[in-house]
Amino acid sequence: ISKLLKWLENGYMVYRCLSFSLTFLFSISCFSNESILGYWATSQSIVQVSNCDKKLCATIEHIFVDKGVDPKSILDTNNRNKSLRDRTLIGINLLENFDMVSSDITELKGGKIYDPGRGRIFKSNLYFLENGNLKVEGCMMGICDYEEWLPLNVSISEDGSRVTELK
Repeated sequence: ISKLLKWLENGYMVYRCLSFSLTFLFSISCFSNESILGYWATSQSIVQVSNCDKKLCATIEHIFVDKGVDPKSILDTNNRNKSLRDRTLIGINLLENFDMVSSDITELKGGKIYDPGRGRIFKSNLYFLENGNLKVEGCMMGICDYEEWLPLNVSISEDGSRVTELK
C-alpha cells in the first residue's frame, strides 16, 4: 500500500498501455463497482481480475517501480520453476482453480494464488468486502495471511495511455 500511495503522491496517475487486447479497448466500462471483476491495486502492482474461459484470472498489468525503471524488466526471478525465472511479471496470471460462476460473487474459496515475491503457489480464498476492497487470502498448512486489494477506475485516452484512480 505504501508503494501505491507514494506512486499516487508523485503524480504518476497516468501510465502507458502495456499489452491490451482490442476487446478491452472497446469495453472500458465492462466492470461494475460491485464485482470482484475489474482493476485492483495490490501492494506492488495493478492487477486485472477477469473471466478467462469460465475461470477467474488475475493478470498483472503494471508493477510499481522507481522512475526510469521499465516495469517489463521485472522478472519472475523467485519462481521455484527455474524455466520461468526469465519471464516478465507483466502479463502473468496469479490465480488458479477459481470457477467463474457469476460476476456478482462475493466469496470464492478453494483456489490457488501465485505469490511472485516468494515464488510460491498458496491455497487461496477471495472475499469481496462491503467497503469495496478485495480481500485476497493465501494459506499454507492451515496458516493464512491476506492482503486487501483496492478497487481502481481505469480509463483509456485516445492516445492509448491509461488514467487510473482509486474508486
